[in-house]
Amino acid sequence: MSKRTSLLKYGTLALVAALSVGASTGLAQTDSSPKHDMSAAGHDTKDAAVDTGHGIKSGTEKGYSKTKHGTKKVYHKTKHGVKTAYHKTVKTLDPHANSQDANHQ
Repeated sequence: MSKRTSLLKYGTLALVAALSVGASTGLAQTDSSPKHDMSAAGHDTKDAAVDTGHGIKSGTEKGYSKTKHGTKKVYHKTKHGVKTAYHKTVKTLDPHANSQDANHQ
């Protein structure tokens, strides 16, 4: 028997043995008790609830931020509009402003 044939024969044997042990270990792990199944289901439910809570928190924070920004924007636009209306009203009601405008024309 040559060295190569011997190596191939023992290598194949080692591979088959490793696959056999791996397959039997995999089968043993899939066989679980009802208690373990219930525990796993409980953990999965908890994880799903936590993920949902994080999503709600993110959406709430975004909504709060957008509302705050919109409120500030409306405040500033209203403030600017009130100043503009005030200046136009003062200009219209001030008798000196009207006479100066008439003199300049």
